[in-house]
Parts: sequence; structure tokens; C-alpha cells
Amino acid sequence: MTPKSSSKKQAPDPEMTQRLPEMPTEVRTKSESDEEQAPAEWALVAYAGAALGRVFPIPAGLVILGRAPDAGIALLDGEVSRYHARIRVEEGHVQVEDLGSTNGTRVNGDLILGPADLRVGDRLSLGGHVLKLVFLDPLERTFHETLLDLSTKDPLTGLANRGSVLAEFQNRFGLSLRYGRPLSVVVCDLDNFKQVNDTHGHGAGDFVLRVFGERLMGALREADLAGRIGGEEFLMVLPETDLSGARPFAERLRKAINSMPFPLPSGDLKITCSLGIAERSPGDLEAGQLLARADAAMYQAKTGGRDRICLG
Repeated sequence: MTPKSSSKKQAPDPEMTQRLPEMPTEVRTKSESDEEQAPAEWALVAYAGAALGRVFPIPAGLVILGRAPDAGIALLDGEVSRYHARIRVEEGHVQVEDLGSTNGTRVNGDLILGPADLRVGDRLSLGGHVLKLVFLDPLERTFHETLLDLSTKDPLTGLANRGSVLAEFQNRFGLSLRYGRPLSVVVCDLDNFKQVNDTHGHGAGDFVLRVFGERLMGALREADLAGRIGGEEFLMVLPETDLSGARPFAERLRKAINSMPFPLPSGDLKITCSLGIAERSPGDLEAGQLLARADAAMYQAKTGGRDRICLG
């Protein structure tokens, strides 16, 4: 038989009553200090191609995708036309249209012949690039950008790391060679940097590198690229630039380093740099040939007295 339950109420345990917190009697309302969450936004995330991992936000209106430096989303790839396609975002609706590109535009693998609607998760293919349409909130965008930074950036200077800058240099060299466009590179080395570490310590050396990175980024144009390729050696890639444009850039950088001391706790420290410049010539059939000439010019500047620029 099933035992009968007792209908007699037991008195509450005094100790248990003391341990239980008071339950709120009012529902909490949002205070004025609570921050409003930023809205989500449309974006393209590169899942293949030279831009792998990059997040390209898509604002409302029209955005051009192509190889041209002034394209809203620049995709540096020889298989991508200068103005390859355009995306229109209007009232939450996303549409893509090919602009008469050489190799066409594909959505989920299918070649489009006119305007095509895009939905979240659709894959857009242009040349060797595959871009996935996503709707990211700020947290998701930060996550993607953090992953990209970890894989492509030098953590000390914030510039591109060695693998990233050399890969991009190779890509831009190929475009310059294929389309006969000018391309210059600058190799820069900080003078007597070992003496900074030996005299002031590695912490001071790291500080000098960080400040140099900030000053270098301040001298770059939108289409330029800079990266750290060694301890105190840096590479700058200047597309659509011949020697007449690269020389003033290098001189501005040299003066930015020479003219402003680096403020250490022990006192201001004067730093100089030596730079070598080279422009792609008809004889440069490989990226390594161009880089070697710029590197040789940099060493010529160091042996010639430092704090100067030489041409390769």
C-alpha cells in the first residue's frame, strides 16, 4: 500500500530561513547607465583568397568590389577586374550585380547574368576570392578581427608580420607585372639598434619598435602596406608608385624618425634609420629580385654613414 501523506504542515527550519536570501518584490528596470548594444551590420568575410580572414563591412547604399585601389572593397587578385561587381544594401535587402568583369561573378557557384539577391550564408566568388555574406553583431565582428590580427600582425608594432607582408608583396608584384603598373618597395633598418638593447635594456628596445611602428603607419597612404620582416628591419610596399613617389615617402619617414627623439625614462633617445628603395624594372620577373635590390640599397645606406636613403 502507498503510505498516506501527512496533511499536517511542518514549521519552517529557523536555520534554513536565515540562509535563504530575500527575494526581490519588484522587477528590475533598465537604468539610464545601461549601454545600448550597437546594432548588427552586413559584412563579407573572406573564406578563401589573398584576403583570407578579413571582414569587409557593407554600409547602406552601393559598394564597389574590384582590384582598383579606390574600390570600396579592394581585392588584389589578377583574376579580379578593376571594377568587378557592386553590392547594394537597401532597407535590409542585399543585392549583387556584375559590372562586366572578365571572369564573371558567382553566387554559391552559379554565374550570375544580372542582379542577384543575397541571403545570409551565401558565398560570393570573384576570381580567387570567396566571400561569405554574414550579419554580424559587434562581438562577432571583434572575434573575426581578433583572429585575423593574431595570424597576420606583428604583436609588438601592430604592423603586418613577416609572413603576411611577404605574401601580400608577392601578390602585388604579380599584379604589377601582369598589368605593367609601377610598384616600389622600401626596406628600412633602425641604426645601431643592438646598442639600444645593450645599453637601455630590451624593454627600451621594444618601446622604440612600438613608436617606430606608430610613426610608420602615420606616413602610409591608404593603399600602402608595411610589415616587420626582422628584428629591426621593415618592408614597405608602395603600389602604383615609381621612384619619384617613393623617394619623398622614404624621406618623410627618415625625418619623422630623426627629428623626434624617443622618450625613455632615462631620457630622450635619438634614433635614425637607413632606407633602400627600388622600383620594379622590366628585368624583375620575380618578386625576390625587386626585394633584393631594395635590400642591397639599404645596406649601402648603412655602410655609407647611416641615416640616409639609397636607390637600388
